[in-house]
Amino acid sequence: MGGRIPLPVRPPSFTKEHDMEHTQQIKLEITAAECRKEALAMVQAAQSGHLGGSMSVMDILTVLYFNTMRITPDSPKNPDRDRCVLSKGHCTPAMYSILAHKGFFPIEELKTFRRIDSNLSGHVEMTKVPGVDMSAGSLGQGLSAALGMALAARIDGCQYRVYCICGDGEIQEGQIWEAAQVASHYGANNLTVIVDNNRIQLDGFTDRIGGPSNAADKFRAFGWNAIEIDGHDVSQIAAALDAAAADAIAPTAIIANTVKGRGVSFMENNPKWHGGTPNEDEFAIAFSEVQSRIDHLNDVLHKISEGVSR
Repeated sequence: MGGRIPLPVRPPSFTKEHDMEHTQQIKLEITAAECRKEALAMVQAAQSGHLGGSMSVMDILTVLYFNTMRITPDSPKNPDRDRCVLSKGHCTPAMYSILAHKGFFPIEELKTFRRIDSNLSGHVEMTKVPGVDMSAGSLGQGLSAALGMALAARIDGCQYRVYCICGDGEIQEGQIWEAAQVASHYGANNLTVIVDNNRIQLDGFTDRIGGPSNAADKFRAFGWNAIEIDGHDVSQIAAALDAAAADAIAPTAIIANTVKGRGVSFMENNPKWHGGTPNEDEFAIAFSEVQSRIDHLNDVLHKISEGVSR
């Protein structure tokens, strides 16, 4: 494991018109839905976990790990790989399902989530889980770690990029803005932060607790490039990540507007599901809704393969 083995070339996501190939878009949406289904099963089996934020960040993680990042599961510590810091580290149902589907460890291992003898705990741990680049749990610290990785790449003459995913409640922490100031001071253009802007935190809606009300403007005030997107539109996510990589001067903040509990009707935009566990009836409904989405997307793919437009 490890060592400088060749990494895949960063995939070309777009045509000249920045329009992702339709089939690739559908495949990413299917992957995200499959991982949402795994996240539901993990939390149901453990009777514990953070579903709401895992569902909101799933499309972002899917595009990063299945479209944008230069990584290979066979070499999780490759020094030239792109890095991702999940600063909102409690969203392990999302991160672990993504890593398992990518091939970093067997999907069967997801069934052990949060068991006392399992490596898959409630917060991401880099020493136990292949593919995790940084342990996280204390909110607000991930961006500082990601900045350190980005500056190390420059010192070592490496070309890897570093991505950091924060929650919108999390960016109320002062350490976020200390790191943001230093990142722009050093022109860390290989650093991208993605804010999962689902507008809900543990105690309720963020605008009633502490904001910030306009994260993009605040990052711009700290010298960052800032982009606002629909955080569930995989083509917009990929385009924003490409734009961040093209910026030669400043770090980039992508404010991804998302819905907490995305994909399950009764969980969407409901603070109850920040860390709630569905009962058996709720789980059956949630699982069925996500499976219906997968069935629909597979039907669309089938029609495309037959040359039938939807």
